Amino acid sequence: MKIKEFNITRFPFFYGYVILFSGTIGILMSVPGQTVGISVFTDFIIEDMKISREYLSLAYLIGTLSSSFFLTYAGRFFDKFGARVTSVISGFFLGLSLIFIAEVGWFTDVISRQWKFGNWTTVVFILITFGFFIVRFFGQGVLTMASRNMVMKWFEKRRGMASAVMGIAVSFGFSYAPRLFDLLITHSGWQSAWFQIAVVSSIFFTIFAYITFRDNPQDFGLIPDGKEIDIHVKNKPKYHPDKQYTLKEARATYSFWIFNLTLALQALYITALTFNIVNIFADAGLTREDAILIFLPSSVVAVLFQVVCGYLADYVKLKYLLMIQILGLILSMAGLSILDKGLPVYLIILGNGISGGLFGVVSAVMWPRFYGTKHLGAITGYNMSWMVAGSALGPYLFSLLYDFSGNYELSGLFSLILAVVLFILSFRADNVNE
Repeated sequence: MKIKEFNITRFPFFYGYVILFSGTIGILMSVPGQTVGISVFTDFIIEDMKISREYLSLAYLIGTLSSSFFLTYAGRFFDKFGARVTSVISGFFLGLSLIFIAEVGWFTDVISRQWKFGNWTTVVFILITFGFFIVRFFGQGVLTMASRNMVMKWFEKRRGMASAVMGIAVSFGFSYAPRLFDLLITHSGWQSAWFQIAVVSSIFFTIFAYITFRDNPQDFGLIPDGKEIDIHVKNKPKYHPDKQYTLKEARATYSFWIFNLTLALQALYITALTFNIVNIFADAGLTREDAILIFLPSSVVAVLFQVVCGYLADYVKLKYLLMIQILGLILSMAGLSILDKGLPVYLIILGNGISGGLFGVVSAVMWPRFYGTKHLGAITGYNMSWMVAGSALGPYLFSLLYDFSGNYELSGLFSLILAVVLFILSFRADNVNE
């Protein structure tokens, strides 16, 4: 029996605002597949699975990096079947992947007894790697991409506003999620906590996504933003691309690579910095408390820049916001290169806040404005694969450079050089349609 759907055109207000709310929930539901969500459970996995931290980190690297190679295909799936189908599937399998990781010990026992395989660590490592692959793929990758792309399709001249609202909610949600997960673990244990989150993802969220998610306003006789909006400013940005670019055509443009590489570099650097933050500060003679304290003021700066620059994105060329984003990275990387008490710490706080605030705006608005929405999934999926790969390689790269030099200054300097090069190149990163 076919389920009768409600008529969204009869809403007393533009349904795009429901999409904005639903898409934000979708991104928040990806938290169990994000580093910030998984990190709460790592110590429990190490203790119960009898696996070393080094092996677990390697499994996380391999699983995350492997997932990045499939995100372009996931993007093409999004283009073909839409946000609702993609999000329902990804939400369902995200929940199953959490259950799988929670029961890795049971699976290892079964395999060891059935096939007489005595090396427990090897079996756990293989299964955990696969678990990280699927949880990162469906969580950090597919669900995030599908939810964000859906929102960007429903807004055009107000994409900056939409990305700012979504970004603020996500920032606070991601900040609070570890505390919520920790409460669940304290109350019922880490495995039960993942089962409860899995139920929310696989059942409640999938029902929510099926009911509220919609793919394109044009499918329902609506237009982006709900009405035609005229932006009264000189040299206003071009909102409609001259054509709908394929992924191949987008990759052939100069601007694509400047934006793509900047987002990938930020994913690499911020993940590496966060992953090693306590050790980085200790190496510079600072305390664990000094390291932890940088996150709150950075988030305040990020929210401020997200609001302001989200508003500006509807009125100015995106390359100017990209340049501000890179300048934020440069400030943070400069602080890391000379890390000590005082000014370098403030540079990291300010730089992380600026780049973090701009990241959500630029990564959401740029692709549909430059290249259209017809192949948005494939284009953003390809970009997501670079960002996920960067987040996987960043901590490992910083560790290699630390082993080579004996400090993190080389990591900061190496990242700084890359950011300066991208900043210079960003002067020509114009909209391909202008």
